[in-house]
Amino acid sequence: MTGYLILLGNQMGRTRHSAKIVIGIHEQVRGKGIGTKLFQKMEEHARTNEIRRLELSVIANNAPALSLYHKMGFEKEGIKRESLFFDGKYHDEYFLSKLL
Repeated sequence: MTGYLILLGNQMGRTRHSAKIVIGIHEQVRGKGIGTKLFQKMEEHARTNEIRRLELSVIANNAPALSLYHKMGFEKEGIKRESLFFDGKYHDEYFLSKLL
């Protein structure tokens, strides 16, 4: 598999317009437009299903992912400091969103 995208909507009345995105692009195929195409399809699906807010989180030092997200119009909303622990150290996590 070269890439995946998961769009998780919410059935609760107050947040029904919001969806959480989880995306991954295999390192060997980054930079070939796969992420852009996944996001374009996801946004089409979101609009069809009356989703107005898209949100995601990303490890703060993941430059390729941050570049893609900014290119696709996502904006940083906040930071969760030292929320993840791997490779023997703590990592910050950014929260981003896009309004359609």
